[in-house]
Amino acid sequence: MAAIHRTTMTPTKLELLTGWLPKQSWYVGNAETPELVKAGGFRLDDPEGAVGIEFMVVVDATAHELVAYLVPMGYRDAALEGVPGEALIGTSEHGVLGTRWIYDGVHDPVVMAQFRALLRGEAIPQHQSKSDTPDPTVTVHGTGPDDGLDVQVNRVLQPTETTQRSSVRLVAGWTWPDGTAARGVLAAIALR
Repeated sequence: MAAIHRTTMTPTKLELLTGWLPKQSWYVGNAETPELVKAGGFRLDDPEGAVGIEFMVVVDATAHELVAYLVPMGYRDAALEGVPGEALIGTSEHGVLGTRWIYDGVHDPVVMAQFRALLRGEAIPQHQSKSDTPDPTVTVHGTGPDDGLDVQVNRVLQPTETTQRSSVRLVAGWTWPDGTAARGVLAAIALR
């Protein structure tokens, strides 16, 4: 199980995401500098213990209507080879682990392997900020095939637990800035 370190990161994850998010094709806001608030998420464990895996939900409070985004992230101790340049969210100095290269998880093979394992029921979602603590609020509905899972990550989240495109879906919650709770489909198995 991954240990959560009570330390600093400079720049913070939210600071890195503030610069990275508006450059993404799926960003629906119109602010060059969004005001991001951490709203939820969970972690997965890397069986090798080398890559930190986090699925963070952030809310852009500058949007006319609040928008929640899902950003899977892989934290590494060295640059990841063979990924597009836009996959790098940024680097940060971790108070315990040193320099971390933070990648958009959809481009990180370890992140996506563990995500597929979660959708197959072979990985346990972990609490976002507590070590060795499963998060039972993150649920997988349905079962998928063992091999070749095409995972569709919902980057812009909607507060609904159903999807028409798949019988296999990952559902989790987040909290809007006013304290209202929401749940929605974070990912689903894409039909081929």
